[in-house]
Amino acid sequence: MLRLLTFLLFLPVWGANMIQAQADPAGTGQVLKARIGSNLKRLPSATDLVQDSINMAIKADLRALLDKDDAHTADFEDLQMTRVDAPDGAFRLFTWNLPRNDGQHLFEGFLLARTPKGQALYELRDMTAKIPSPEVPELGPDKWYGALYYEVVPRQKGGRTVYTLLGWKGHSKAETRKVIEILTFKSGKPRFGAPLFGSGSSATPRNAGSKLKAMRKVYGYAANLSMTLRYDPSLEAIIMDHLSPSRADLKDNWAFYGPDMTHDGFYWHKGEWWFGPEIDLRAPDTGKPGGAKDKGSR
Repeated sequence: MLRLLTFLLFLPVWGANMIQAQADPAGTGQVLKARIGSNLKRLPSATDLVQDSINMAIKADLRALLDKDDAHTADFEDLQMTRVDAPDGAFRLFTWNLPRNDGQHLFEGFLLARTPKGQALYELRDMTAKIPSPEVPELGPDKWYGALYYEVVPRQKGGRTVYTLLGWKGHSKAETRKVIEILTFKSGKPRFGAPLFGSGSSATPRNAGSKLKAMRKVYGYAANLSMTLRYDPSLEAIIMDHLSPSRADLKDNWAFYGPDMTHDGFYWHKGEWWFGPEIDLRAPDTGKPGGAKDKGSR
């Protein structure tokens, strides 16, 4: 019965899409992009069930766009969706989210990659609920720790390029998260997460006590606050707000964390991201590995 109801809800969206598709004979994709934007705007006010049907239409339209031969070079500036492009042209990554009625978020994504065999398109499947320790595992497109990626930082390691992604992750009505993700390609296939977080960064709030190196970094904070997480090219570092609990007895309760007016960072050093705590942005060199304040994680 639920499947039938979902299908009936999807029919008006599908029918409108089929009719409008005839209005794009030149194959420019403008109709598809406009329709994706329109459907994305509908998501926040829709019920979860209606969101699912709208999302099916979004994915169908985006797949049609990205299956085109020129998808790697096409102009997507007018596509109203979060997108990051690798500076070297290795991939284009499209992400969006479904804000659920209970305050949680479902993330969707497509990764368009260049491979030795040509263009490859991967649909990303958000499996956040099945990843209890998000900093630990290496993941693939079918099991993805979903986020909206807004920045990509390429680095060289061992003769290959690794890509660091910065992302926003709505989590609940009380908590929001930011993510530092690592994207690599093995035999042309994408892998999310890699043990590239070096000195001072392996024992963190989300895997404290573990001797394993983190595959990605996840930071939680109060949903009514904001956290800076950005790459600063002048410092050659990922700069972020340091998060602290609002009261000492709320330690490890991430929904009560927020910026405390200090800053931390990660510097690329010896083929890894090394943690630099207590960075003075007026004298940022003090936070670099080997600098005066290279004391490890707080």
